[in-house]
Amino acid sequence: MAPVTASAAGGSPISPDIGEAVDVGEGVTVPGGWLPRETAEEVAAASVLVWLRRRRDYAPLTGSGPPHHDLAPLSTTVAAVRAALDATTHSDDPAGHSPPGEATPAGPLTVLPTAVALTGPGALHAGRGVLVTTLLTALRQPADGTPTVITRTALTMLLGPAAAVALQQGLPGLQVTASLDDALTLAHGTAHKTLLISDSAAGPAASRLAAALDTGTVTAVILDTSPVGAAWHVDVHGHTTEVGRSQEGGARLCVLDQVAATDLLAVLTLTQSPPGRQLPDITVVPRPRPPADPLTVRATTAEVAKPPPSVHLRVLGKPALLVDGRPVAVRRSAAWQGLILLAVHPEGLGARQLTDAIWPGVPAHTVTGRLYTTLSDLRRTIGAAAAHHRDDRYRLDPDHVDVDLWRLRAAAQHAATALTDHTGAWQKVIDTYTGDLATGHTWAWIDPPREATRRLVIDAYAAAADAQSDPPRALELLEAALRVDPYNAHLHRRAADALTAAGDHSGAAQLRHRYTHRLADAGLAPIPLDQTTPSAR
Repeated sequence: MAPVTASAAGGSPISPDIGEAVDVGEGVTVPGGWLPRETAEEVAAASVLVWLRRRRDYAPLTGSGPPHHDLAPLSTTVAAVRAALDATTHSDDPAGHSPPGEATPAGPLTVLPTAVALTGPGALHAGRGVLVTTLLTALRQPADGTPTVITRTALTMLLGPAAAVALQQGLPGLQVTASLDDALTLAHGTAHKTLLISDSAAGPAASRLAAALDTGTVTAVILDTSPVGAAWHVDVHGHTTEVGRSQEGGARLCVLDQVAATDLLAVLTLTQSPPGRQLPDITVVPRPRPPADPLTVRATTAEVAKPPPSVHLRVLGKPALLVDGRPVAVRRSAAWQGLILLAVHPEGLGARQLTDAIWPGVPAHTVTGRLYTTLSDLRRTIGAAAAHHRDDRYRLDPDHVDVDLWRLRAAAQHAATALTDHTGAWQKVIDTYTGDLATGHTWAWIDPPREATRRLVIDAYAAAADAQSDPPRALELLEAALRVDPYNAHLHRRAADALTAAGDHSGAAQLRHRYTHRLADAGLAPIPLDQTTPSAR
């Protein structure tokens, strides 16, 4: 059984209600709870898996719905966990170690006993932590994962109203039974050691549980007093004391309130798709071309006479800032995030939007001063005219700032509305894309705009390949698109079909084989690529 992560007690207590994300060496405090570092890293890994799945499933230029309907950001709890981990990983210490004076844990420092009854004011918080930690671990390590069985009453105690949704939709790796007796029967039929979470253990079910514990086939967590196993008193901070013993310093368990637990369990559902899922046939349908905006046309004509911008911001690939042709160092993560957020949102952002993105889960009033200092320093660096604050919104001034992302978006908009020279228009998009948005950075807010930006160019590759009358050139474009997104199933299928049509059956088989292994290595379910892609022309 994969251990339920805990951390040695120590340091000052951290309240689950503190309302901010803080990395404290041994774990992370978020609104509504505290997570050991290992659990926080499992949360971050699950969020990565969600975005890889979205990349896998995206269908370039299918016209099958809104182009970015699946780009909703993950919850504030997930963002707070990622931000806390990122702050440590990208601190001044290049190795990403904990701050001086705080030990970096080598791994789980303790596990739950074979059977334990959780009592005290933090019992349900810890029960949620056990549930979330075990399911996250099983998601990332399916071979070593622990089957988890919970009684319906226990699930309701832990999740409240969200339990009904969990019962309806299901949670990966979790089975729900009507009683502990039913849970023991289910566990008896599994080949792996099973974690049982029950609301109680009494009467004949307690005797059956004791017998199952003797066989070593189950580990049990009881959300009430129990005649079987140890009893731990848990405070709201996750610190534990074995009932009947006076000494302190027991394990510290992951503790979560209902909102935080529901947020983290939602990530699990987003990582999963039905087994054997089939891809829809791809028929390229150009998106509707909006009429040209006369104001935009007049503005574009007027810009011819304007002097070139003095500030150049590169956000595609490794971020870089040039002022009057000279590179300018941006040393603080918050400053880079502020710059790139304003590049992503040329319409501007308010102070609250910026603080929520850069410091998720942290009360805005505690970081507003840091935001003002960060933005004031930026204005001094790039010039007051380049970044201004009007109508309670911060903006980069396009008359003074050139941003490669803006040029990419303009090229994509032109390609989608062009009436002639479609091939040249799509090629312009391809040429303008020089890398993923803010390559190398793992900020909590970055995934939706990064993926939306990536889709601009794979749409361009797909459209350019579809417009090609030369099959070898079309295949080259598809292979180039796969270098931009090696996880996309639709691009792989089109490339495999192109290889097959060219008579290169071996190449098509190798492509499918490599792709299946890439998905497996990432923890994603394979998708069959042996369907026929209809001609879109």
